[in-house]
Amino acid sequence: MGIKMKEMLAKKILTEAKGYLDVGFTHSLNPYSGCAFACRYCYVREMPIQRFKEIPWGEWLDIKTNAAENYRKEIMKLRKKKNPLNIFMSSATDPYQPIERKTEITRGIVEEMIENPPDFIQIQTRGPLITRDIDLLLKLKEKCDVLVSMTLETDREDIKQIFAPYAPGIKLRIKALKEVHDAGISTQASISPVLPFTPDFPKALDGIVDHIWIDTLSIGDGAMGKRSERLGMPKLFEEHGQSRWYEKNLHLKVEKYFNKYFSSEMIRVSKNDAFLR
Repeated sequence: MGIKMKEMLAKKILTEAKGYLDVGFTHSLNPYSGCAFACRYCYVREMPIQRFKEIPWGEWLDIKTNAAENYRKEIMKLRKKKNPLNIFMSSATDPYQPIERKTEITRGIVEEMIENPPDFIQIQTRGPLITRDIDLLLKLKEKCDVLVSMTLETDREDIKQIFAPYAPGIKLRIKALKEVHDAGISTQASISPVLPFTPDFPKALDGIVDHIWIDTLSIGDGAMGKRSERLGMPKLFEEHGQSRWYEKNLHLKVEKYFNKYFSSEMIRVSKNDAFLR
């Protein structure tokens, strides 16, 4: 799959948190626009940033070359108001795109955060490349609360291939999460959205996560499942004989199952369209 990439100067890098992020988070931060991982269920496909674009989702990526510079200016201005700054990176892309290895846009932002830290930063990714930045994350951890949240929708590679064929492999993500956790950085497994998994899924996370986030397509797409329906997700589940994994109360069943292996304090569950990841 070819990806059309272009460099751009962003007007702003911090966006005020609204909707499902407006519980605990004050801002979202997206170092890129677009996403090379092109997950078939991604709710961003149904957002204005994509709906009014002629190029399909997953086939374009805008690189915000001035992201770190903008962050510095914006956070210094926000700090004058003396309000808490809790950042979610990222809400509409993945901060560890494959091109990040070369561009180091996200790394530059983290370097700037060390100098001008928020109060809390959650890095939401499915990119094993995050292990490259462990050195910086350890420095940032001394300045603010840091949570690395790795998206792990399933432990089945065959299921990943159906729903997210261009995303990094599950084993690579688990290995990266372990590396981050072993370095002493707080970690979370984001089962978001829940896709069919094996009974051994909890065992794969044992000892490498501090938190587990459970989210479903029926609840967590920012529109109570309507975006996922428009994306044809019920049909895709049905085509692969997995319809029972699409029911409305799936999050409650998954929570109950994971509670057999982890304390309830470790588990967070999306129960409406406003949540803290």
